[in-house]
Amino acid sequence: MKIFINKVKPILTHPTTIILVLLFMKIIAFRIVVFHNKSVFHIALIEFPLWAFLLSLIVLFVKKHMWTGIFVFNSILSILFIAIIYYTRYFSTIPSYYDLQQLYQSNSVGGTIGLLSTPYDFLFFLDLVLFIPIVRYFNSKNSRSSVKVNRRLALIFGSIGLITTLLAFRQPLIDVSYFAKENGYLQSQAVQVFTRSFGIALASDVNLSEKDVEKLKGNDYVPANKHESYGIAKDRHVFVIQVESLQGFVINRKVNNQEITPNLNALLKDSTYFDNVFQQIGAGNTSDAEWLMHTSIYPEGMDPTVNVINGEPVPSLPRTLQRNGYGTATYHADEITYWSREKLYPALGFDYVYTDIEIPAEQEIGFGPADEVLFDFASKQLPVQLKKHKKIYSNIVTLTSHTPFEMPEHLQYLRLPDSYENTYVGNYLQSVRYTDEQIGVFIETLKKEGIYDNSLILLYGDHSGVHGAPVTKDDEAILLDLLGHPYNLKDRFIVPVIFSGGGLFNGETISHLGGQIDLMPTLLNLLSIEHDAQMIGHNLFQYEHNLLGMRYHLPGSSFINDNSLYVAPSAKLPAILYNSETMKEKSRTNKTQQSIDNALQIMQQSDQILKSYSNR
Repeated sequence: MKIFINKVKPILTHPTTIILVLLFMKIIAFRIVVFHNKSVFHIALIEFPLWAFLLSLIVLFVKKHMWTGIFVFNSILSILFIAIIYYTRYFSTIPSYYDLQQLYQSNSVGGTIGLLSTPYDFLFFLDLVLFIPIVRYFNSKNSRSSVKVNRRLALIFGSIGLITTLLAFRQPLIDVSYFAKENGYLQSQAVQVFTRSFGIALASDVNLSEKDVEKLKGNDYVPANKHESYGIAKDRHVFVIQVESLQGFVINRKVNNQEITPNLNALLKDSTYFDNVFQQIGAGNTSDAEWLMHTSIYPEGMDPTVNVINGEPVPSLPRTLQRNGYGTATYHADEITYWSREKLYPALGFDYVYTDIEIPAEQEIGFGPADEVLFDFASKQLPVQLKKHKKIYSNIVTLTSHTPFEMPEHLQYLRLPDSYENTYVGNYLQSVRYTDEQIGVFIETLKKEGIYDNSLILLYGDHSGVHGAPVTKDDEAILLDLLGHPYNLKDRFIVPVIFSGGGLFNGETISHLGGQIDLMPTLLNLLSIEHDAQMIGHNLFQYEHNLLGMRYHLPGSSFINDNSLYVAPSAKLPAILYNSETMKEKSRTNKTQQSIDNALQIMQQSDQILKSYSNR
């Protein structure tokens, strides 16, 4: 026993061991905050070894500046952990290496850092404070780092890390967050790199026809030209307005006896409103919404879809419209390099692309020109486009109603109750009200120019704005007051979809389940235009049943059907099945697994299509 103690004591009192203990404590804190994982054994076996191996390598090879190397490593690790925690608090999912490298340009996160942080976060830098007395202590003892001990530590941790990584490769990567919880964060990144290099998400050998897809959704297939809505907007101009962070719960709702969206509410009288359509974006957020709208193909999920396309022409809404005599243009006041739109727009095939280069940098709100500048620019382009083309397609993507929703006082059109003032939800309502006003002005412009009665207009929200850590207890109380029930996933994920145009619709509201993947097929059916590639979505006017998958913002294998919303197990929560009408939990049945399987098949078919235009 004494011999064993004498052999172990040098390792236990070795400077590297002390640093590793501090590292282990930091990783325990990280796992508790991000995954709610309190199993020390699991952390020691799965998460810790690879981080310890990296630290051991620094100690082993940076001999002259060992303490500096350790300090830099721990500093970077603390910043990395904080970034992961902030990202998770906002998006409710674990970021990949790609997501983290985008944070430097991500205004959506950067503008809300103050809302995401807590004083306890600074404890992740506590080891850096303790680092100073540790260095002084060992320097006073003239203690040197033993190469032999460091080699042993590196070998031990490297071997364990290699084994756990190899085991991770044997597990299916359906949901990144859950995978990282079970297999380790670094292991999840290694598997993602491999998956993204050699195959897309769920891609496998499937070959489903449109009839097969509709059967999986619960419908009998009907040829497009047999739909009642077919061709009712034939040869009309087309305007698609994608509204930043617009959620369904604001439509037809009042606060302090004022309509939140008076212009959209007025437009509904001349429209068909689909009030049960879910967002389906992945990590690409707004750019993924543009992808869904213009391809009717699921986004990649783990990566922004713009990062997987290879630049080759994609069968798209703009290309199909061009073949039918349309000139196509897209307008977005953001930087064209943000979300790699300089790659996305050529792949989709727009004739004209207008971004921050062409749209004046005037009256900036948040991180771009105000929406009134955007709509004014688009309005001035209409005569130019109409001179060149008999029919035009304009895709307009708004920007102002973007987190953190801080509007200048003179543009705050709502008189909010005192309890709403300077809250996240209150600011959100003000930003939505402002954008609603600009949409109203644009619709009036179309009417004054005599375009409205010969146009088909589609307006929809790109994704939720009210979610994550910025939603405080006070915000939850406001939402309860506003909605009459606790804010839930359905409130978060439903986006309004409005089809309008002079003389086309009569103010009907349709509650068929839909997703953003259904927008393009619905639009083309109204125009009586056939697409030359398979679409995964369908015509919302025709089909009553649906089955939707969602990646990234819900765990992999989640689905939404006519009567259920299933949330697969995640990094923090077990699986749960909701009644989609009441949003109350209900028991799983055999039909639940069948819906999971059917949804995965549909998404696999989509992945097969995407693979044809992918660089992976």
